[in-house]
Amino acid sequence: MAKNRPSSQPQRQGGTAGSGNSGQPVTHGRQALLDGFPGAALLVGVDGAVVAVNARAAGLQALIQHNAAPDINTLIETAHNDRMIAAGAVTLKSAKGEIVLDITVVPAGIDGELVVMARDLTMERNLRTALVDSRQRYKDLVEVSSDFSWEVNTDGKFTFVTPKGALGYTAEELVGKKAEVFVISPEEFSPLPFVSGRPLDDVEVWMRGKDGSTACVLVSCVPLITSENGADKWKGTRGVCRDVTDERENESALARARHREQHLNYIVSTIRDELEPHNMLNAAAAATARALGMAGCRIYRRNERGAFTVAAEYGNVEGLKELDASLESMKAGENVIELTIDKWQVLATPTNYRHAVNGALSMWKPANGQPWENDHHILIRDVANQLGIANEQISNHERIVNLSRTDGMTGLLNRRAFYEEELPRRIARLERNREKAALFYVDMDNFKAVNDVHGHQVGDDAIMFLRDLLMEMSRPGDVIARLGGDEFAMWLDGVTPQVSENRAGRLIEASKTLRKFSGSPEKPLGVSVGVAIFDPKDNEPLEDLLARADAAMYAVKKAGKGGFQMAVPAGTPLAAPEGGKTK
Repeated sequence: MAKNRPSSQPQRQGGTAGSGNSGQPVTHGRQALLDGFPGAALLVGVDGAVVAVNARAAGLQALIQHNAAPDINTLIETAHNDRMIAAGAVTLKSAKGEIVLDITVVPAGIDGELVVMARDLTMERNLRTALVDSRQRYKDLVEVSSDFSWEVNTDGKFTFVTPKGALGYTAEELVGKKAEVFVISPEEFSPLPFVSGRPLDDVEVWMRGKDGSTACVLVSCVPLITSENGADKWKGTRGVCRDVTDERENESALARARHREQHLNYIVSTIRDELEPHNMLNAAAAATARALGMAGCRIYRRNERGAFTVAAEYGNVEGLKELDASLESMKAGENVIELTIDKWQVLATPTNYRHAVNGALSMWKPANGQPWENDHHILIRDVANQLGIANEQISNHERIVNLSRTDGMTGLLNRRAFYEEELPRRIARLERNREKAALFYVDMDNFKAVNDVHGHQVGDDAIMFLRDLLMEMSRPGDVIARLGGDEFAMWLDGVTPQVSENRAGRLIEASKTLRKFSGSPEKPLGVSVGVAIFDPKDNEPLEDLLARADAAMYAVKKAGKGGFQMAVPAGTPLAAPEGGKTK
C-alpha cells in the first residue's frame, strides 16, 4: 500500500457495527474501541476505505471520503507509510468561523488498518484565546490606571514590581527591599498599606524617589490569604500605586493662591475703607502685619529728593535703625530682597507707579524663625502693587490740598489756610505749651503806583521780592502767608514782645530795598507793619488777635506809612492811634 493515499472517490456505503464498508467483518473488540472514544473515531482499511465508525464520526467520515480536509488524508498516509502515530491540528472553514480538530492516526494491527480519532478543539482554543486576551486586557488596564503594581511577602519585602520599575528605581532594585524603606514617615500608618491585612483603596502615601525627590502616591491593595489547618493566614499583599504628585502640587498651589488672595483682599479692603488718604498707609501697615503674622511692617514714601521717608509703621521696630538706609538703593522693577538686621529677618520690595519707584514696603519676623517662603515673596509684591497706587493717590491728594492752601504766585499759604487751618493749630499747641507768639500784618505802601507806572510784571517782581524778604526774617518753624494783593502775614512762634519789636524794626529797615521798584520818588515803595502779641494766659479769641494786628497796621498807614506799630494789649478797646511806636 505504499504511496497509496486514501481514495477521494466515494466509497461503498453500508455495513453494520459488525462489518465495514469493505464488506469485511469488524470484530466486536475493534468496534468497542471506536465506541469507547469520547470523540469522533473511525477505522480505515488497508485500501484506504472506511471500515467502521462510531456514532460521532459521520462528519469525519465525510471529510475523508470527499477529501474535504486534505490534511487529514495526509496524516493517514503518513501513519500508514511510517507505521507510526501521526497527529496534528486541522483547521476547517465554516459559516460560523473556523473549526479546529485535533487529529490522531494510530496503526491498529498487522493487517494495516488505521484508527483515526478526532477531537474538536474549537471551544478550547477560543477559550484559551479569550483568556489570553483577557489577561492582556487586564494587564493593559492595570498599567494604564496605575504607575506601578507590586507584591510583598510576609516580611514586607517586594517580591514583584512592574517591570518598568517605580520612583526612579528599576524593578530589580526594588525587589527584595522592604516597602517601608521608601515611605516618608511610615510611623504615621498602622499598618503600612503595603503590608495591610485588609483591602484598602486610594490611601495617600508620600514616598522618596531615587533622586531624593518626594512623590505622593495613592495605594490600593488586597491581602493574600491562605487557609492552613482551617485558619486563614496572611502571606503577603499585592496592589497598585498611582502617582498623584502633580495633582497634589497643583491643588496645593491653588490653595496657596486662594490663601494669598484672601490676605490681599483683606489688606486692600482695609485700605479702601479709610477715607483719609494718609490713614490708608497706617491701616495697610497694621493689616499686612496682622494678616501675615509678622512682628512688624513699615511703609515708605519717596520724597522729591529721592529719599525714603517712613509714612507708616506697625509692630515692634526695635533694632531696625539700619533698615531705612538699606532700602535707598532699590530700583523700579527690582525683586524682593531679604535682609537680616539685628534680631530680625526682613523682607522688602519697592512700590511702583508707572515703572517709577514711589516708596517701599518692608515686613519682618524673628531671625530664628522659619525662612521666608515663596508665598511671602509673591504676597509682598501683590501688596506693594496696591501700595504703589495708594502712594500715588496720596501724592495727588497732597498736590490738590497744597494748591488749595497756597498762593499760586508766591507758593505761600493763602488767606483761608492761614486763618482757618494754620493759626488755630498753632494757637492750640501754644496754649498747651504756655508759650507766646507774634502776628505780623504787612502791607505794601504805594504799590498801586508801581503797577501804574511800570506795569504788572514789575509789580509781580516787587511782590516776590517782599516774599523773599519775609522768608529771610523768619525761622524754619515760622509761617508766612499772602493774604491777597500786596498784603502779607507772618507768624513767629515762641517769641517775646521785645524780640518781636526788634524783628519788626529790622524788617522796616530791610524793606527800604523795595524802593527800587517805586513808581516815583514821591511815592516810594515800602511796607507798613502791625504787630500783635499772642499770650495764652489772656484766652484771647483769634478774631480779636487778628483785629488788633490789623488795627496796628492801619495806624501806621494813617501816621504816614513806612513803619511798624505794636498793637495795644489784649483786652484793650481799639481806638485811633495817637503816636504809637511808629518808625
